[in-house]
Amino acid sequence: MAAAAVPVPQGPLVVGVDSSTQSTKALVVDSATGAVVARGQAPHTVGGGSDGTGKESVPEQWWEALTEALGQCGNPAREAAAVSVGGQQHGLVTLDASGRSVRPALLWNDVRSAPQRDRLIEELGGPKAWAERVGSVPAPAFTVTKWAWLKENEPEAARATAAVRLPHDYLTERLTGYGTTDRGDASGTGWWSSATESYDEEILDRAGLSPELLPRVLRHGEAAGTVRELPGLPLPTGALVATGTGDNMAAALGLGLRPGQPVLSLGTSGTVYAVSAHRPADPTGVVAGFADARDAWLPLACTLNCTLAVDRIAALLGRDREAVEPGGSAVLLPFLDGERTPHLPHASGLLHGLRHDTTPGQVLQAAYDGAVFALLTALDQVLDEDAAPDAPLLLIGGGAKGTAWRETVRRLSGRPVQVPRAEELVALGAAAQAAGLVLGEDPAAVARRWATAEGPSYGPVPRDEAALERLSRVLADAEGLLRHA
Repeated sequence: MAAAAVPVPQGPLVVGVDSSTQSTKALVVDSATGAVVARGQAPHTVGGGSDGTGKESVPEQWWEALTEALGQCGNPAREAAAVSVGGQQHGLVTLDASGRSVRPALLWNDVRSAPQRDRLIEELGGPKAWAERVGSVPAPAFTVTKWAWLKENEPEAARATAAVRLPHDYLTERLTGYGTTDRGDASGTGWWSSATESYDEEILDRAGLSPELLPRVLRHGEAAGTVRELPGLPLPTGALVATGTGDNMAAALGLGLRPGQPVLSLGTSGTVYAVSAHRPADPTGVVAGFADARDAWLPLACTLNCTLAVDRIAALLGRDREAVEPGGSAVLLPFLDGERTPHLPHASGLLHGLRHDTTPGQVLQAAYDGAVFALLTALDQVLDEDAAPDAPLLLIGGGAKGTAWRETVRRLSGRPVQVPRAEELVALGAAAQAAGLVLGEDPAAVARRWATAEGPSYGPVPRDEAALERLSRVLADAEGLLRHA
């Protein structure tokens, strides 16, 4: 039996990379149609640092994983006209004068820098001053707090550092030989000002970081350079390298988002965001005022407890994650890891309202309700006046495949829901950025032409006001307990 013929690409091939916490993925994509021609993936190791409390990875391992993932793509990768890297945000990469890492990178989920974050916020004049200048009130995830921690705790490593990069910057520089970044990823550092769209030298001075150690911030549509000749790299020398960006910005590109289109990402943590034409500056710290990968903004809020927390409740109840039942008066706030939105870092899970006739399925449904309620509350703060109140919610992430998640979002939001068929949106967004560079097009328009957001649509249902009122009341009444749990 003859093998099926591989379709001939209609446009130049491009490579989109997703360098995440656990692995690096590479997609080779037909720039004309968005068809994935080849894919590869290789894992990373995440360690805990010398004291076991941090989250660290060796940057050179990301490069090895990228090379391996590209090798798995075979000949199509060697024919690519352009490449772009989407990477995990906020990580602190410190390089010596020869370009080697001084120490393992501090990752986004390393929060040892909380004391330095508190000091920096106070020194600059409080949360409102940070929001006005940077667009965000920094969390311990932000890169500026990590550098301040390094200066205080590992001064020898700080002194040995000749260049500071983000994870996507590091891989882009390995490809091109030039130190560059983009406004989207830079906006998550805490030292890039959204008000001036430049590095904030006062903040850098307070953190003890010279601007000379930072990469040049490229504008939307600029090339970072071309692929240099490197042994063992399965990419053509001279292929264009796009700016790359952070993972959330790449996912927004991958969906081809227009301003006001809301996204709910249901993963281990939950994320809500939308592209906006207006620069965000939330002094409460709930909304991170990121820039997007183009010339607009990407206000974003994150919850810590989403699919993993609800799965844990299901396991405690001995039920399948889809075995929910309607009804009952139980309220479950699944803040098993503390919570970021609302800001309750010391909270634990809370169950209220049990009755004799409460069923396990109703308790499980209450866990879904609690997680989705937190996300929708954050979404209300993310969306601005340009967002239509009845716009469909784009549901992405692992939870988007679950009926219980989808139906809970519909019932508590009262909005229509759309579940894009496209997966690997970070890599697809990076590929769209590479295609935009090759074709001279807007990468979001490229993604829309690829129809990445298309998928099953589900109409609105009446909003469950009783459940929302119960959740709001219990959260307000239990705030003192949750704050000190």
